[in-house]
Amino acid sequence: MVTSSQHISLADYYFGFLKNLNADSKLDLISKLSQSLKETETISETSLQSLFGAYKSEETAEEIIAELRASRVFNRNTESL
Repeated sequence: MVTSSQHISLADYYFGFLKNLNADSKLDLISKLSQSLKETETISETSLQSLFGAYKSEETAEEIIAELRASRVFNRNTESL
């Protein structure tokens, strides 16, 4: 997670690049950043419950588990000392 001090240093880092832009470019950048903030507010988060039952199979859970366990391959070679 990014702390507020890291946000400030990141903002300062970007400002170092952007401070030499002309006024029109800065206004255009402000407009695009503002628009991106508005777009992220409208995006809804997908809940985990909406994904429940997304996988459909004729096999039961126990059959799938048994198949997975049977397909495991152990190639453990120990060397003697």
